[in-house]
Amino acid sequence: MNDAPSLNTRAILLLTAPLSIGRERRPSPKPLAPGEYNRLARRLLELRRQPADLLGDDARELLEECRLNLDSERLDRLLDRGFLLSEAMERWRTCALWVTSRADALYPRRLKKRLREQAPPVLYGCGNREDLDSGGLAVVGSRNVDDDSIAYTEGIGRLAAGARRTLVSGGARGIDQAAMRGALDAGGTVACVLADGLERAATRRDHRDALMDGRLALMCPYDPAAGFLVGHAMQRNKLIYALADAALVVSAEFEKGGTWAGAVEQLDRHRFVSVYVRATAEMGKGLDALLARGARRWLDPEDPEALGALLDMPAAVPTPSGSLLREVPSEENPVDIDRSG
Repeated sequence: MNDAPSLNTRAILLLTAPLSIGRERRPSPKPLAPGEYNRLARRLLELRRQPADLLGDDARELLEECRLNLDSERLDRLLDRGFLLSEAMERWRTCALWVTSRADALYPRRLKKRLREQAPPVLYGCGNREDLDSGGLAVVGSRNVDDDSIAYTEGIGRLAAGARRTLVSGGARGIDQAAMRGALDAGGTVACVLADGLERAATRRDHRDALMDGRLALMCPYDPAAGFLVGHAMQRNKLIYALADAALVVSAEFEKGGTWAGAVEQLDRHRFVSVYVRATAEMGKGLDALLARGARRWLDPEDPEALGALLDMPAAVPTPSGSLLREVPSEENPVDIDRSG
């Protein structure tokens, strides 16, 4: 890892991370769910205390002062996993992984600002984490697509590289990896938000040069050794959109799959960025339905300059009436519930 985790991050890891995936051990206490941790973080903020204070000599008294409906024995056992955390940190170090929490200045500001309490308490990653705050174009789509869609998407990746804009991807088979491949092969930069397998991705031979050159950043909100879970894949969708300036959906099945769910969540709920859909081929029912929900047709910028101009435009989000509203992003600083005022 680039830096040792801060005391705040260590405390948050002890409270929220499994630290035992892939190991044969006695049952570990169940880590705090995001909602449970957020309640604790809010209470600590009210008391003008920090997560790191839970590692001090007065931790028990502090937990009692928080007066939360959380099992004190469970919290004690979670905070007493120092040896497990040391083992996990050594494992992450051998894979050149870093870890950061919402209490750290290096945590991506875009996630804090746009997701607020929905931002993952902890992020694991590999590569240049500054790329995670550079904006860019998110490209998403189905896993099973034809060769024409793959070639088209690789071209989008090359265009993003030519415009010197980061390509934001979910790293899944099909459209996601095609976009990454196009950008990296053209010397571009990629920010990849994984739902699983960070350890494997960080040690893949085809990622090595881009990671070492600082052109690839891998990020995952789940344990680096965790396997695939559908729920994790669905939850990370909002992170992809939150890191981008605009998003292009190349393909999507109607009312089915993570691509559809992520785009609908963005259009109907979060509205961080403009959502575009591919319009240069037969669109299919899925993309047509996204258009009806407020997505826009992708007009295929002809050169890097045109793509850059598109990404610099304020987000166009659907209003309840179905029309489009230009929304200038707010500069308001997000409330940081992981650090005292």
